[in-house]
Amino acid sequence: MPVFQLTEELIFPHPSLAKDGLLAVGGDLSPERLLLAYENGIFPWYNEGEPILWHAPDPRFVLYPKNIKISKSMKQVLNKQNYKLKVDNAFEEVIRLCKEVKRAEEDGTWITNDIERAYIQLHKRGFAHSIEVYNKNGKLVGGVYGIKLGSVFFGESMFQLESNMSKIALIHLAQNFRLSLIDCQVHTKHLASMGAEEIPLTEFLLLLKEHTT
Repeated sequence: MPVFQLTEELIFPHPSLAKDGLLAVGGDLSPERLLLAYENGIFPWYNEGEPILWHAPDPRFVLYPKNIKISKSMKQVLNKQNYKLKVDNAFEEVIRLCKEVKRAEEDGTWITNDIERAYIQLHKRGFAHSIEVYNKNGKLVGGVYGIKLGSVFFGESMFQLESNMSKIALIHLAQNFRLSLIDCQVHTKHLASMGAEEIPLTEFLLLLKEHTT
């Protein structure tokens, strides 16, 4: 199947037409197009210097909040409460740190300057949110950000400057936001260890139809 070339028209091909997860190229990162993409199980993912690439992987990697796994050692970290949680207190800083903090399993970052600006606009419109974790000295040491539509949270990225801080942010998201589903997009060992699982794209799209309106 071909990779579709988007025009200025605000439309996407059906996600089932993606080839190895890649659905379309081009278009823009306007709030309207991004929201349309998420409503249809599509997200942008590309590197600096590349055209905008739109993805709809099959299977889809998701986390049902009720199924989140918290290890014994993580429960001990939570019980100590040597941290403070905030929501939407430092969105721009969270996305900047997600962009800058290196991860062992990743080479570089997909958060381009245009992506950063686009999601800040979505935050200002009330669609993009961040969960921040601060240590006892008041320093931002972990967080996660993404898009919330209905009771679905589309997780985009997370970071930590101290051990377990991104896990704390994810656990808080799962336990306190009355979510039906957290979209994790593609498989990672880290999220799999916390209960995320793969489901068929067809099932994912049905869940979006049910829970994003």
